[in-house]
Amino acid sequence: MANLKAFRQYSEHDVVNLFSLTGNGITLPFNKGTLVSVDGDGWKNDNDLVMAGDPGAAYSNTVSQRYGVPACVTVAATGDNILGITLYDVKETDENGEKLIFNPRKAAELQAVVSGQAVPVMTKGVVLYNGVGGTPAAGGAAYAAANGIITATSGGNVVGKFLGVKDADGNVLVKIEL
Repeated sequence: MANLKAFRQYSEHDVVNLFSLTGNGITLPFNKGTLVSVDGDGWKNDNDLVMAGDPGAAYSNTVSQRYGVPACVTVAATGDNILGITLYDVKETDENGEKLIFNPRKAAELQAVVSGQAVPVMTKGVVLYNGVGGTPAAGGAAYAAANGIITATSGGNVVGKFLGVKDADGNVLVKIEL
């Protein structure tokens, strides 16, 4: 399972904040550090926010809607055109089962967004990554593999290069260049 660690070096100019996460087979919580590609028609200037349903409970004679971002990304598969790597988790509840939709400060502390909200996608930068497939070599190419993970095994699109080898915990420094 892919996961970004705390060390990251990137410019906010290289982060796209226009897409929510969707797709078949996506279950929440969804870990940061997954390679994603644009789903469907992508972003359009005339897209309005979509109604994402009630925030957890519906009551008679009340209207309580969540708004969502209509443009979506999905987990990249081998051979897809990769947009970037997710910087935040996508989840509905915190570690105590409390809904994050009602506590945006806690969501920000957890580096998480609620489903339907825009998830930040980094297109260029350096990250400490855990969950690399294969055996990365310093200076070797980093490829996209199935399920949106980064691998050292050739076959998918090149997404960057490794700046070292795996440490004892399985972490490796990766320079993403998309």
